[in-house]
Amino acid sequence: MLIDSHVHINHAKFSDDRESALDRAREAGVKAFLVPGIDMASLHSAFELASRHDDVHVMVGIHPSHVREVDDAAWDEVERLATDPRVVAIGETGLDYYWDTSFNDIQHDFLRRHIRLAARLGLPLVFHNRDASEDLVRIVGEEKEAHDKPDLIHGVFHCFGGPSWLSRAVLDLGFHVGIGGTFTFKNAGVPDAVRDIPMNRILVETDSPFLAPVPHRGKRNEPAYVRLVAEALAIDRGMALEDVVRETGQNAERLFRLSNRRL
Repeated sequence: MLIDSHVHINHAKFSDDRESALDRAREAGVKAFLVPGIDMASLHSAFELASRHDDVHVMVGIHPSHVREVDDAAWDEVERLATDPRVVAIGETGLDYYWDTSFNDIQHDFLRRHIRLAARLGLPLVFHNRDASEDLVRIVGEEKEAHDKPDLIHGVFHCFGGPSWLSRAVLDLGFHVGIGGTFTFKNAGVPDAVRDIPMNRILVETDSPFLAPVPHRGKRNEPAYVRLVAEALAIDRGMALEDVVRETGQNAERLFRLSNRRL
């Protein structure tokens, strides 16, 4: 089955055709949509969608670029929401040094909070990583080393694009990689970055409405385009499309325990 393992279908860019976009994706064979939290408003809208659609699942977290907006009361709400049965993961969390490095210490603090919350609840993590690979790997490694059950700290580095050394580090940490539209970008280097990642550690995603794959690059992305990502991966790996769809779907189903939910 095709699973869009990271899609912001609750984003304002879908305000005019959200239901139609979901239907187009279903017609393209997408069986599940995993919606990450970015801030408190996005968390609540994700739950609202999940209450109306059995194939929409929620990931609870605060994007690293938004952690300065979260006070103790809001974090308490994050922890409460994370126990909801509709939640399949903690995220998206991680580190982002691209836009602003003035609050890296706050990012580090909230990254550790998310990791510990995920381990406590037995949920996978969904990591955002931009220009912060070394610190992200270091902190995840420290948290795993300090935990009495390190295997509880697992999940996916979403929108994975390298650098090349990071592939080995992600595998060593026991994580998966999520690939999306950037896999189809000429000269982006993503196929080379994931060359050594085995198929049983790969998920497909769109990150809609961002980073639309070729031939839609530069336009609004949408969840139906996850099939284009799977097609590009099939060509790159010399595999049949149905095998890529089956394997990446099984990976997502296993990681997020979707078999216990209606698909």
